[in-house]
This record gives sequence, C-alpha cells and structure tokens, in this order.
Amino acid sequence: MVINKSKSLTVINQDKSISKNLINQVNLIHLEANHQIQQSDKSPKGQFLTPLPIARLMANMFDFSLPKISLLDAGAGSGSLLAAVVAELCQLQKKPKYIHITAYEIDPLLINFLQETFECCHHACNQLGIDFTYKIYHSDFIESVVNLLEYPLFAHSIRTEFTHAILNPPYYKINSQSKYRLLLRSIGLETTNIYTGFIFAAIKLLTSNGQLVAITPRSFCNGSYFRDFRQFFLENMALDKIHLFDSRQEVFTDDKILQETVVVHANKQSKQLDNILISSSVNAEDDIILSHQIPYTDVVYPNDSEKFIHIITDNLSQKVVEQIKHFYCTIQDLGLNVSTGKVVDFRIKSYLRINREEGTVPLIYPTHFNDGYISYPKNTKKCQAIVLAKETANLLIPNEHYVLIKRFSTKEEKKRVVAVVYDATKIDTPSIGFENHLNYFHQQGHGLDLILAKGLTAYFNSSLVDSFFRLFNGHTQVNATDLRCLKYPTLEQLYLLGKHIGTEFPKQSEIDKLIDTVLLNMTNSSENNPIVIKARIDEAIEILAALGFPRKQLNERSGLTLLALLDLKSHEPWISAKAPLQGITPMMEFMEKQYAKKYAPNTRETVRRQTVHQFIDAGLIVVNPDNIERPINSPKTVYQIEDSALEMLRTFKTDEWDKNLQTYLASIETLKTKYAQERLKARIEVNIPGKLITLSPGGQNILIEKIINDFCPRFTPNSSIIYVGDTDEKFASFEESALSELGIKIDTHGKMPDIIIHFQPKNWLVLIEAVTSHGPIDAKRKTELESLFRNSKIPLVMVTAFLNRKAMKEYLPEISWETDVWVAEDATHLIHFNGENLLQIYQ
Repeated sequence: MVINKSKSLTVINQDKSISKNLINQVNLIHLEANHQIQQSDKSPKGQFLTPLPIARLMANMFDFSLPKISLLDAGAGSGSLLAAVVAELCQLQKKPKYIHITAYEIDPLLINFLQETFECCHHACNQLGIDFTYKIYHSDFIESVVNLLEYPLFAHSIRTEFTHAILNPPYYKINSQSKYRLLLRSIGLETTNIYTGFIFAAIKLLTSNGQLVAITPRSFCNGSYFRDFRQFFLENMALDKIHLFDSRQEVFTDDKILQETVVVHANKQSKQLDNILISSSVNAEDDIILSHQIPYTDVVYPNDSEKFIHIITDNLSQKVVEQIKHFYCTIQDLGLNVSTGKVVDFRIKSYLRINREEGTVPLIYPTHFNDGYISYPKNTKKCQAIVLAKETANLLIPNEHYVLIKRFSTKEEKKRVVAVVYDATKIDTPSIGFENHLNYFHQQGHGLDLILAKGLTAYFNSSLVDSFFRLFNGHTQVNATDLRCLKYPTLEQLYLLGKHIGTEFPKQSEIDKLIDTVLLNMTNSSENNPIVIKARIDEAIEILAALGFPRKQLNERSGLTLLALLDLKSHEPWISAKAPLQGITPMMEFMEKQYAKKYAPNTRETVRRQTVHQFIDAGLIVVNPDNIERPINSPKTVYQIEDSALEMLRTFKTDEWDKNLQTYLASIETLKTKYAQERLKARIEVNIPGKLITLSPGGQNILIEKIINDFCPRFTPNSSIIYVGDTDEKFASFEESALSELGIKIDTHGKMPDIIIHFQPKNWLVLIEAVTSHGPIDAKRKTELESLFRNSKIPLVMVTAFLNRKAMKEYLPEISWETDVWVAEDATHLIHFNGENLLQIYQ
C-alpha cells in the first residue's frame, strides 16, 4: 500500500518538523565548527561554543509575546544560541511577524559557520511566512558598544535597542590596565572578568522591558570583585529565572570547563519581581530537574550591602536558610576581624627554610590542618619556616590563638568551609606566619580567647554553615568578604559551644548535634532538620560507593532512590529499613515528602534509566518479584530490595557492617545468577538464521518477535539479521563483523535501531525501529541513523514497526518522509511515505 500524508496532517505538524530540521542542521554545523577549533585556540579568547542542548534550554526561558523580535547575540560563535531561539519561535502557536537578529563574532574561523546557520534560520522562517533579517558584525563587541554609547552619531547605521539578548560570553580575567578594563571603566563598570563586561554591555542595548538570557560562571553571585556588577545588574534587571548545573564537568563536555555554571533570565526593569523560579539539573540533557519558586528577598537579602545572590535549588536548601536566620550577629558585632594570610611564599623565597632553625618562626600552610587543630611540623616538601628579618617583620603576627580557614575548595569536596584552631600553647615561638592560602580570624591583629576560637571553629565546621555557604558561593575561593557576610551566633553562644570542645575535635555528627542542641535548641532526630536529611542522603551515597557503584551513580538521585526503595525516613535508624514493592512514581513522591526534593513529573524515565536499571544490573534490587512475566517497561513495573541486600543494609552504622558488607560482596554474583535464571524462564525464544536467541518478556520484544517471524520472511527474504536489540540488554544478537564488511564501524554508545537486516537480494541495509513506548523514525531520528551509518557501502532503508493501527495513529504526524511503516496486525502490507512512485496501479 502506498499513501501520501494529507495536506491537513502536514499543516498540523509543519511547525514542529521545520523546527526539528533546523536544530538538526545547526547541530551538524556546530559539531563541525567545534571540530575545527582546537582547545589551545579557544582558551586565550575564553571562547567555548554552546552545545545545542544548552542553547535549547536557554531559548526556552524567554517569554515571546511580541509581534516583532529584535535579538542580540554577542559572541555568537557558530550560531547555536540564536538558532535555538529561532527554532523556539517557529513552534509558537502565535508566531512573531518579524525577527531581526544582530550577531557579533570576532573569530574569523567561525564567520562562515555563523553565516551558514543564519541561512538555515532564514529558510525555516521563510517556510512559515516569518519576515527574517539578520546582520553579522565581524568586530569586537565591547569596543562596538563603547563607541555606540560614547559616540551616538555612530549608532545610526547600527541597531541599538533589542527586545531580547542571549549570551554565552567569553570567560577570562582582565587586569587593571588592560584594554577591556579601561573600555568598560569608561562606560561605568569596574570588573575583573570579561564575561561580566559582555553582560553589562548587552544590558545597555536592551529596550525597556527587554529580556536577557545568559549562561555564565556562577562567580558573579558573590565576592567583592563582582560587587559593582551585581549592584548594576540588580538595579537595572529584574531576576526571573535561575538554572544551576550541579556538575561542573558535564555542561561544556567537549571543553573541560570546570567553572560552576548558571543560566539567568532577567527583564530590564528597576522593580524586582516578588518571586524567582530556581531550577537545577546535572546537565542540559538531564531530565531530572529540581524546580521551585522562592521570594526574591530569600535570593538577595534586603539589607545586604554586598548584594550576594543565593541560589536555593530546593525545599531542603530553604530549610537551611531558615535555620541560619536564627543567627544575626556580624563579625563587627562580635568585635572580630578576618584577614588573608600575609605570606606569599614565592615572593620571599630567600627568606624561607624547609625546617625551623634558629632565627626563624613557623610558617603555617593548609597542609598543617589536622582534625580541627594544627599539626606542626609535618613531613612535607613545603618550606615550614620563615626567617625573622626586617623584610619579613610585617608578614608576621603575634603567637596567640586564632581560627584558620582554607581559602580554596571545590564543590566536589566533602567540605567547602574547613576551619581549625591555631592553639598558641602548642608551638613555642614569639610570632607566626600564615601563608596566603589561609584566612585567619583575629581581634585587631591579636589573638582570640581559646574557648571562643574553639566555638567559632566548631560553628564553621558544622554541616549547617557548609550547606549555607554552598548556596551563594559558586567558585573555588572562600574569601574574606564571604566570611564577613555570614551571620554568627552571639559571643555568649560561641563561648558556650567552645566549652564542649576538648583536646580532640568532635566528629562531624557530634559537631552537628552540638549546633542543634546548644545553638538551635533542636533535637537531632527532628524530621524537618535539613542537616539530618542531608546526612542521611550522604550515608546512602556512601553505601553505594562501598558497593562498588561507578562514580556516575554516586549522586543525590541514586541515594534518594535507595532510600525510597528502603522506605527509610531521615530520622529512622537503618535497622528500620523495609522492602516494599515500589514503582518509580511512588519513589519520587517519597523523595518529595520525606527528603524535600521535588522532581518534575517527566523525570520518571530518567530515574528508571540512569539509576534503577543500574541497581538491577548490580543485583541490589529485583524487578517485578510479584510477577516475573510482567514486562520490565510496563507502567505497572515494581522494584524491591533484594533480601540479602536488605539484611546487609540494616547493619549500616553498626559493628557488623564491615563483615556483612564483605560477605554480601562475595556472594553477589551468585545472587545475580539466581535472579537471572528466574527471569530466563519467562523469556521469549526467537529463531534467527543460524541461531536461537531469547528476549526479555513483554514490551517491545513482543513486536520484535513479530518483525523477525512475519516481516522478515515476507519483505526481506534470504536476508541476514545482523543486530537485534532487547529491552533488558542492548545487544541480544550482534554480528559486528558483518557490519564491518559493509564499511560500517558502529559507535556502540550510539542509539542503535532495534533491528538491522542485510537484505542481500537487493543489497540494502534495512534499519527497523519497533515502537511501543518510544517514538518512530521522525526527521531527527532519520538524521541520527544516517549519521550513525554514514560509512555504509550500501543504501539504507528505514522502517518503523507498530503492533496495530491504533498505536500507529498516535505517531503518524511525526513519521519522516522517505521511510516505510509496517503494522503487525496488517502484516502483508507496507505503508510507504513518499518516494519516487507517488501514484501507481495496484497489481
């Protein structure tokens, strides 16, 4: 049977198809541009091209309600950001009548790619009747804006007011006398990094109520270096949305960027909005998104002169903020000062000594930190002494009691804020040197009372302070300005806390209990205690690490999934762990109710795919123990902790844990074999030429069986079945050598079709997708398959298979032209979408 799509069907899905095609085309341009630019070329310019998933996330943050859109892309690269905006506009029910885009790009290598992207955008808009114009400026954006602002006559030929601006600005430091520092200073901004200059300049060009979406390092949210920028930004722009990426490594994966990254959406108006939407995900392709609205006054505190921006990603973080509000003292109220260590070792090399000798005093580094106190000297290559001399006198301070804090730490470290007591009674010296990688608390250059120093150190080392610090500090420094902006207990409370600290500093759990009981008058077993909740999640992650799960699974999502499967609340002991039958939706409801982590409903599949599936593979849980014949992808699928695993987990935090863990790990392969054999009994047997294979029960494998038994003999007789996928395992059958003979080297990490057939009589390679729960071969999937099999020596034929017409009806609008459709209930017919023969006599 040969049919053509009806005109009405085409119209209904035209917008979506055009948008998808545009994204696919631009993605190829982006990949080629990224391939041609070497990392060594990018770094000096601070230039990192925006991956398409990030570009689409950013474009989706805009509010498009104007009939005429004027978009600015400063530092456009290959154009992925502006193309994502055009793709978003093409899908709107109420489309704009006119789009104009102004793009700045200084790199000559990227201009041709950018031009090619614009042509794709123009073609897409033309198909939908949108008037599209654009202008590329092969010039320096900062210089251009300075000229526009200082010489208004120059602006006649250049558009200077934009309704929207989208930016992925370059990132690098600019020193005080650099060209860009002077240019930005001339238009009113003092800053230390070029990215804030780009945003500042873009805001200057926005029309009133214009919108900005920018992806930047998180570093501007705090610190004195960005104070002027924050002041300008918050006076001129109303924050609307903030998206935080949890992983520093997985945002610009091709470029190994290690900055914490945020996406900000704001409107050009002086009055701030009442609430801000804050969301977070591991990366742009992660479906697991935490999202909630909070008052603006919880993001930027009304009385904060520094205007720090606190990114509170969930209800648990909100609980941390509520607890910190119990403390209201500043360090000025306490009569304390904080300074950075005065000794910059490379500047005074001739005055440093490896070990202490006559005429020297100790030099303290972070390496001397040891469980809440200083351990000096240590076995280290660093110089541990500084010569007493006229040239070093101003670098030293009296040997008295101080609190020391590391200046550098990353979000991946267990603690961001690490403090110790410097106890002067432990080292016999008239004075002491603190190296520049330390901050130290003092009183007008002199030391603190020892009990006060102990109480202050315990406060800094608490999980509460560490959790709060992470809400506003997005870079690797713990600088003095950050510490000055914290709120502190009263002196009386700090002394009371210090009296509980002996010669050995308490463990983390003991410190947190002291904070609760001494400072907050709370019981550590409180269900709503955010620190207890966080500690329990960390314990679950610790267990997964002990079980040998890879790093990718050692995250909050996996920890919460384990706790949900155990039905274990934050305040309950591990002995209370249970083994209920749990589906994905009940698990997510448990996470929200018991652990204040609310995930979007559309993240269920990601939880199943990226966490639960790995738990099954490891033998930690079993699937459908109540009905092993139920398909694994059934909406009624349930999971349960394996019996031996449950007994082992109940002993966590007891003396029996280590022994039980080792016993479990030694027996896990036997357990996995046992459960594998039980599921094997229910598997589907299928004969393919030369061998018998088995498929997991139910789901799309019922359709795959019909394809092999009904489709292949009728439409591809005398063929070789090269590959068969399975719901449980990706490669149920794979003749890799047969593909190699056809010139194809498959990336096994790519998204394979469900069946690959070499139809030898016609010498075609037939790629089949079996549709039961995922989509058909649409335009995007067709492009993916063409890319995956681009080295094939023979032509490709693509077929989407359905169980029945009802299943096909749902996906009919998405099916790509130049592909075929087979419906199992009408096994003798094929539906052909377009091609050379549109109308012919039925023989």
